[in-house]
Amino acid sequence: MGQKCDICGKTPSLGNMVEQRGKPKYLGGNGRKTTGITRRKFKPNLQRIRVQEGGSVRRRRVCTRCLRSGRVQKAVVRHPFALPEID
Repeated sequence: MGQKCDICGKTPSLGNMVEQRGKPKYLGGNGRKTTGITRRKFKPNLQRIRVQEGGSVRRRRVCTRCLRSGRVQKAVVRHPFALPEID
């Protein structure tokens, strides 16, 4: 399964961590010097939620961007301690 959004397919991406020393020139320094570059992962912010799909409810791993944009309809949870309506 791994780190993957079930809706958009977002997966971890790779990047660099850059270590620097020195003071920037615009602040009166001699300039920034790079002292090391190491690889790192940018992981998607996945949440396990209950999703309404068709007429059924399923658990999915969804990234927060899909949640906020409305691509996923969360399952309706019955309110606790609610009395049934009487006609």
